[in-house]
Amino acid sequence: MKSATRPNDPVQPSAHLRVVSDGAGSDTSGIKLSGVSKTYRTRDGDVPSLRPLDFHINEGEFFVVVGPSGCGKSTLLKLISGLLPPTTGEVLVEGEKVTKPHGNVGIVFQNALLLPWRNILSNVMLPIDMKRLPRAKYLERAKQLLKLVGLSGFEKKLPWQLSGGMQQRASICRALVHDPKIMLMDEPFGALDALTRERMNVELMRIQRETGKTVLLITHSIPEAVFLADRVLVMTERPGAIAAIYDVPLPRPRSLDVMADPVFTELVQRIRKHFFSQGSLD
Repeated sequence: MKSATRPNDPVQPSAHLRVVSDGAGSDTSGIKLSGVSKTYRTRDGDVPSLRPLDFHINEGEFFVVVGPSGCGKSTLLKLISGLLPPTTGEVLVEGEKVTKPHGNVGIVFQNALLLPWRNILSNVMLPIDMKRLPRAKYLERAKQLLKLVGLSGFEKKLPWQLSGGMQQRASICRALVHDPKIMLMDEPFGALDALTRERMNVELMRIQRETGKTVLLITHSIPEAVFLADRVLVMTERPGAIAAIYDVPLPRPRSLDVMADPVFTELVQRIRKHFFSQGSLD
């Protein structure tokens, strides 16, 4: 595929870095988008957000979307979650067409959005209360998730008593408590400092590895995308389209040391070239 910003200067991957297909196939597992676009209707006229998209996220895959501000990344997540209807095309999750918020999806936003009057365990249990699921059945799962992310002993603390990173770990537990197959994450660590963000990246990979969830993560950070992903989808400026999808040929499990690997560095540079001439990536 060609660069989104240099149409006459294709980005050529080396032998160990390759642009891959959209992953589409007959498999009904995971997430599949077919001709999905979104145009917002306003009083001042139509505002195109996403051009038609076609790609498939495999079951158990860590799939990361990177692109400039305003290119439709958050809109894409809302379409997959069922919070927004597409203008054209269809979204399939586990082989079922998405027409409303999907019960098999957990969502993590940029801010933890914990309710300040509920303690940490009660915040994690919020989806169970809202879905009116049997509380006793999921209470032990909530405690196990808090233990998994290192928050055992903080169950009765209020959100303000925890650091930003700890609050975000609690929000991840909240997204996982009803045991969804898919996690959608919209810039989950964007508000954190650089050191905490790195620790959370490592923590997130560990959680994904131990739970086997399908993860779709949206980010502005190219190094973060390459560090976390099995594949990286690069989006163009608004209205967003697919500029390229890159395979990340780095072995797992990964530590922060992988950022010094020449393969990591080359892929980061190759993705950055999609935005270099416009300087459009935050």
